[in-house]
Amino acid sequence: MKNLFSKLAFILVVLSGCSVSKDIETPKPALPTEFRNVATVGDTTSIADIQWKSFFADATLQQLIDSAIAKNYDMQIAVKNIEASQLLFKQVKWDYVPTVGLNVTASSNRPSDNSVTGLSISQFGIGTNHVEDYSANLALSWEADIWGKIKNRQRAALAQYLQTAEAKKAIQTNIVASVSRGYYNLLMLDEQLTIAQKNVKLNDSTLRIIRLQYDAGQVTSLAVQQAEAQRQAAEQLVPQFEQNLTIQENALRILTGELPGSIARNAKLYDLAVPENLSAGVPSAIVSRRPDVKSSELALNIANANVGINKAEMYPALRITASGGVNSFKASNWFNIPASLFGIVSGSLLQPLLNHKELSTKYEVAKVEREKTVLQFRQSVLNAVGEVSDALVRIEKLKQQQAIAANRVKTLQQATTNANLLFKNGLANYLEVITAQGNVLQGELELATVKRTQLDAVSELYRSLGGGWK
Repeated sequence: MKNLFSKLAFILVVLSGCSVSKDIETPKPALPTEFRNVATVGDTTSIADIQWKSFFADATLQQLIDSAIAKNYDMQIAVKNIEASQLLFKQVKWDYVPTVGLNVTASSNRPSDNSVTGLSISQFGIGTNHVEDYSANLALSWEADIWGKIKNRQRAALAQYLQTAEAKKAIQTNIVASVSRGYYNLLMLDEQLTIAQKNVKLNDSTLRIIRLQYDAGQVTSLAVQQAEAQRQAAEQLVPQFEQNLTIQENALRILTGELPGSIARNAKLYDLAVPENLSAGVPSAIVSRRPDVKSSELALNIANANVGINKAEMYPALRITASGGVNSFKASNWFNIPASLFGIVSGSLLQPLLNHKELSTKYEVAKVEREKTVLQFRQSVLNAVGEVSDALVRIEKLKQQQAIAANRVKTLQQATTNANLLFKNGLANYLEVITAQGNVLQGELELATVKRTQLDAVSELYRSLGGGWK
């Protein structure tokens, strides 16, 4: 018996090293050596390696991001997902341990006098017409992990746990980017509200002069009406911007896990500078830096494990069971040791037969799902590289747009000043003044929008490179 168990243990050790399926390695996606539109060729450093508190220097923005990371409900859900996945991963480790159960039973059976059991009782002269049975035992069951089924379950559980951690990182990168974009939009609306209010005052001044000229008979009522309409157009923008400001404040407060309310801020839109040197690094680093790409890579580990699990289900399963304890047909002798002791050891080999086709189909589906995972990984890398390239070209072209828009506003402001002077001296008509004021209003509003879009593009580059979770 001892030699038999030794041989069985040796066979189990050898078979446990068997792999019934071959894993697919993480594919090497075709990546360019440099991002398109990159400013500095050959620079391997990346802004994604900078902690978000160092990348976003504005104190108010830092407070908002801090609050969002701590209180945002998506982040809190992600943390709970990590906790649940960690518990499941710890539980899978116990799959190697045999299951043990305690059974305590007591029964009484009154057989028929004409049955075999009833006749036997009368022949043996037990002195009773019923059979009692009292038993207390420990039952053990263990399945040998011959084909790596349990090992693959552990691999899948570990990858799923790591996926939840990557999901939390991805949520944080999106939150950092969303809060910064919301904050920049808030500063833009502040600036646009100021521009609208300033333009209303400018139109008031023009309207007063035109009314004086009307009273003096120098212009017609049409001039007054057009000046009033111009003033009302500028005035209409004020409540519109105030409404957008309130909505943006509410959105930011909710994003940071707070009730809707105002947000105190000291900075102005043009106080924030767009960094000159924004190094993107090399595309190959995206695979390890982007949480969503890393999650896709972990999904391949899960798919490999699932293929192994489904393949192992098609092979024989070796189960060993044992039970031992005390048993007696009289309660008084139940714990009479050693007479009441008993033990049973058995082994079984279970080979699926009738459901082999079902198991084979599941195995083939698992292989197809794995192939899909490989394609999804390649697509995630492709999307990541595309997002970085898009952000780089936006930053480059928006810099040019900002320079042109700033020069245009400067020209329009000079034109407005000259038009007012000429109008007061009777060398220009009211239409020229109104046109100049309308143009400068539109130009200043557009310049503020371009500035906000520039800051958004920088934030998007930081996110697309995988920055924000450190």
